[in-house]
Amino acid sequence: MPEKLSSSDLHAELAKANAWSLAPVETAPDLARNLGGVYTTLRTLDLGRYDPHQLAEDAPVLIDSLFKTRMALRDRVAEWRNKGLLGSEVQTAIRNLLRITRYGGDMLGEMAMDFRRLPSTGHTQMAFTGRSNNTLINPRFDIGSDLAFKSGDVILVRGRAHNSAAIARIGDVDSQYSHVGIVYVDPAGKHWMIEVLIEKGGVIVPLKDALQHGLGRAILFRHRDPVLAHNAGYIAHEHVRHSLSHYGKPIRYDFTMKMESYKQMFCSKLIRFAYEKASEGEIKLSTFETRLDMKNIDFFDRIGVLANSTFAPGDMELEPDFDVVAEWQDYRVTSDLRLQDMVMDKLLEWMETRRYKFKETLAIHLIALLGRFSTYLSPGIKNMVADSIPEVPAHMPRRTIATIVMLHKTAEPIVEELRALETERNGRFHFPLHPSEVLEWLERYRERSGGVVGYLSA
Repeated sequence: MPEKLSSSDLHAELAKANAWSLAPVETAPDLARNLGGVYTTLRTLDLGRYDPHQLAEDAPVLIDSLFKTRMALRDRVAEWRNKGLLGSEVQTAIRNLLRITRYGGDMLGEMAMDFRRLPSTGHTQMAFTGRSNNTLINPRFDIGSDLAFKSGDVILVRGRAHNSAAIARIGDVDSQYSHVGIVYVDPAGKHWMIEVLIEKGGVIVPLKDALQHGLGRAILFRHRDPVLAHNAGYIAHEHVRHSLSHYGKPIRYDFTMKMESYKQMFCSKLIRFAYEKASEGEIKLSTFETRLDMKNIDFFDRIGVLANSTFAPGDMELEPDFDVVAEWQDYRVTSDLRLQDMVMDKLLEWMETRRYKFKETLAIHLIALLGRFSTYLSPGIKNMVADSIPEVPAHMPRRTIATIVMLHKTAEPIVEELRALETERNGRFHFPLHPSEVLEWLERYRERSGGVVGYLSA
């Protein structure tokens, strides 16, 4: 067996990658090449080559190094935008690099915690709290005390359900985030999260409740103009508050993902609305939209998406006029999120390239039909779809309900198998499965499936 490398060797590799990612460039092709090269280097790093006990001990320093690289890279987005370097190839390269460094930090955090998972009945940690490098604060905003939220702050989050993984991966570039909301601090100092949810539409909830509601990771963004940001937070709050009043009309979730009208909204469309109104039309988020791959017509038709491009939650990562204040992740669940991401990657890939399609059984048809009307029926019927959709909105199409349920019931058993493999790997060798290993395993899973993967059929 070859001798294990030390954690200092990994430090050296990360320092080299950091230098390449931040090297001065004058052209977009050069920048794309540099960032792509760093991504390839980090993607092929194998933690199994290093001493796992040293890595676990040095994890906080290594995580901090990856985070600082991410922040330095993120801080240059505005500069590269102003130089005209942010073409589609560079955008993709930046997103890939942000994602891969985050996965690396997650895996190190899991090793440091000795792969402790969140129990099914365990305590859910509130975002932007916790030790063991759960909360990573941008050095520019670190004043040595707890984070202070401000009106207009935008919070990008990832839930722990398979549907969250699907939303995060549905565009032309993979994201690790599925939902976004905006903060409002009222005159009494109370903090609120204003958001649009699939199941409820426009809502106002205490920020504390929103930050401990089944999250796995989050990023706090802040616009550089504090007056504009405050006005955006106020506008979002008042718009949703009025919609919930006796004289208002509730804001329904917009499944089409189109940007043209504000009669119905999805989560990031509310952020666009608030900043557009606050800037009197000068700001129209997002700066760099997500392209929706319409090759898979059947899947997009089923979930109700009609747009060819949209402001996806993950697009916040490239907004040049917003700073990243802090990132947070719960290392007890990041392994599950990573496995969900890989599974969803493959399911969507098979639907696109191998023409896999969802096929409803009679049971799914009935569940979806009952789920659609469960708003008016008993709690027992609601529970039939609760694993996949906690609360079914009255205007959600039956085919959308069916697709969400089938997606959940297709992905969950696959993730359970991968979770068992991960647990065995951790117990034997003390380091997690590499994403490339997971993707290879998933291809073997498909090959032995006989053309049927859960509710998907070739």
